[in-house]
Amino acid sequence: MNQETRTLPMNVVDVLQSCPLFAEVGPGSFQRLATMARLQSFSRGQVVFREGDAVPGVFIVGSGSVRVFKTGPSGREHVLHMVGPGGTFAELAAIGNFALPASAEAVTDVLCALLPTEAFRRALDEDHDLCREMLTGLTVWFRHFVGLIEDIVLRDAVGRLAQYLLKIAPDERQTTVELPSLKRHVASHLNLTSEAFSRTFRRLTEARLIAEEDDNRIRLLDRPGLKLAAEGMFPRV
Repeated sequence: MNQETRTLPMNVVDVLQSCPLFAEVGPGSFQRLATMARLQSFSRGQVVFREGDAVPGVFIVGSGSVRVFKTGPSGREHVLHMVGPGGTFAELAAIGNFALPASAEAVTDVLCALLPTEAFRRALDEDHDLCREMLTGLTVWFRHFVGLIEDIVLRDAVGRLAQYLLKIAPDERQTTVELPSLKRHVASHLNLTSEAFSRTFRRLTEARLIAEEDDNRIRLLDRPGLKLAAEGMFPRV
């Protein structure tokens, strides 16, 4: 694992403060986390870790995007989630001290803060306030994953893509979004084949709900229509 630690404009405090997992952590416990943390950068396409590796610690994304994925016996990859600024990955493996259940790769150039496993687990053992305060952050994390499961199970392809576009553009005034990764990665994240993703994207385009500006930039033409599509209630798609 080729990693580089270097001085960058963003520091560990900035990164930790951006993370909902630690939003309720008190000043003393937060300072302990900031003291143990170190910055690591990864280049676009660089593997952060592979499934089955020993967990190096909790990663908090400061800038950029990371995809966390599983690889099946046939070699097919399934993207579990895309992690952007403020998000974490490998947190459960670090808390439980078990081997990494998935792989991670930098989609763009990425800056992370890393809380090393040994120091982080020692802090959990010794600081009960930290454990209690992190529970709130973990409930937010859990609700996020329940939402992902609901999207896959309860929505059809059109609903999944419409809901995804609305999620990455939460500001009602936002009219353009940029996909955080390649379309095939987004398709995998939505449990769609690349072919199904392309068909679904075309249906939303033909319905004039969205328009493609370039490979990764999409203009949202009709947010109310996308909301209806996300709920399976838009007859035109």
